[in-house]
Amino acid sequence: MAALRSGFRRLFSISAFSPPPTAAVPPPAEPSTNLFVSGLSKRTTSEGLREAFSKFGQVVYARVVTDRISGYSKGFGFVRYASLEEAAEGIKGMDGKFLDGWVIFAEYARPRPPPSGQASPPQTSEPPFNHQ
Repeated sequence: MAALRSGFRRLFSISAFSPPPTAAVPPPAEPSTNLFVSGLSKRTTSEGLREAFSKFGQVVYARVVTDRISGYSKGFGFVRYASLEEAAEGIKGMDGKFLDGWVIFAEYARPRPPPSGQASPPQTSEPPFNHQ
């Protein structure tokens, strides 16, 4: 009976339950001339994105990422400035502001991670073996 009670205590004690692990917050991206812009409206075009961000510096490239089938915005895009200073001004000027009726967020773009599960073939200087 004593073993049964200790089992219930262990089962229902607060210490038996642990909180879920906290989500890992990625470190802030390194400053670059390339910005990631999220929260875009479906109506926002690449030209509209360029026009909005050109108030803060020379925009070299602006693109809204769209769905291949529907052609609508996926809600994010990229803006590239000519210099780091202009990129910082673009973030300061547009982060948390309205564009086409939606609040958008601008931050430095992170480099794309390598594709998972696809190992590159080993690099060798020898030609492949041929069966004869």
